[in-house]
Amino acid sequence: MRTVIQRVKYAKVNVDGKTIGEIDKGLLILLGITHEDTIKEVKWLANKTKNLRIFEDEEEKMNLSLEDVKGKALIISQFTLYGNSIKGNRPSFIDAAKPDLAKDLYLKFIEELKSFGIKTQEGEFGADMKVELLNDGPVTIIIDTKDANIK
Repeated sequence: MRTVIQRVKYAKVNVDGKTIGEIDKGLLILLGITHEDTIKEVKWLANKTKNLRIFEDEEEKMNLSLEDVKGKALIISQFTLYGNSIKGNRPSFIDAAKPDLAKDLYLKFIEELKSFGIKTQEGEFGADMKVELLNDGPVTIIIDTKDANIK
């Protein structure tokens, strides 16, 4: 799994002109899934995300987690995170998981974050989404579970 996490003042997602998910202070999570991912990666990444200390404390140091600040999460599926553009000018998406596996793990990731008590909103899997956000900082973190050596 690969994710781009952005600390936001607010974020929302629209499908067909209608807002389907919206948060104030929290994290916008763009989530990409590859064909090798399993529930192990879901659990590891959800735990890492909730504990990621990227919110400022009273001394303006990034020392607080999403849980600490009672922030929310907006989770957007994004297969293009597995786009490979090394050869040519048109990205290849062969490393992205097939939709059935990707959707299942995407939904499990959402469930896992909710199980920690994190208030979540989400996009619509496979839809043409318009995402609006106000990045706070800006703070943007990229996490790839392949780098974590999950067992």
